[in-house]
Amino acid sequence: MWNEFNIKTWPAETIVYRDGEYAAELSTLANGPIDIKYDLPVHIIYVGEIAGKCRLDIEITATDQPVFLDVRVKNKLPAFFNIFIKNAGKNSEIRGHILLENNNSLNFECVGQHLSENTGILMKTNVLAGENSISKISGAAEIRKNCENCRSDIGFSAMCAESARVEFMPAQYISSVPESAGHSASIYRPGPAEIEFLRGGGLATGEVRDALNEAFKNNFILF
Repeated sequence: MWNEFNIKTWPAETIVYRDGEYAAELSTLANGPIDIKYDLPVHIIYVGEIAGKCRLDIEITATDQPVFLDVRVKNKLPAFFNIFIKNAGKNSEIRGHILLENNNSLNFECVGQHLSENTGILMKTNVLAGENSISKISGAAEIRKNCENCRSDIGFSAMCAESARVEFMPAQYISSVPESAGHSASIYRPGPAEIEFLRGGGLATGEVRDALNEAFKNNFILF
């Protein structure tokens, strides 16, 4: 996964999806709920090209289970991508990084439900929006009654071509006192100083754009 998608792997139980389909040959766990406490973390990987309607369901009922989610997808055709997370595992936490490369029209929604106390759902979504693309990005966190001390975070960021259109819609529904709860949305735009620095290193205009995109995709960009 590192060479093809720049996703770092480590000793973990894995559930892998490629191009929207469960890949049993790359997985150590069956597709389904995480209802057993494993000695290793669980790493869910969702990669490839998507089109049409795609859905990823993640259900955690095991206690004390760390879960990590890595999503790297791109689309050339219109796509609808939904991620639904249910965390009912006390002291279990899922941390996710989602990268969406949109080259057409993309509707994305991530919903995280805290169904037990002391659960964590922490999701960061990056959108790389291409020329003339339309991106509608929404996320909602729900902390239900009697689910105290939860950790919730939904964050969106985007780097957009000039002709791209991006809409962010974060939301929270909190019915118990959390340990922490946050949401954010931001758009990164390279400034003249950053562009001139790269040009000064000998990069042409197209190469500058590619370098900025790669930096954003790999979380190295800070403006």
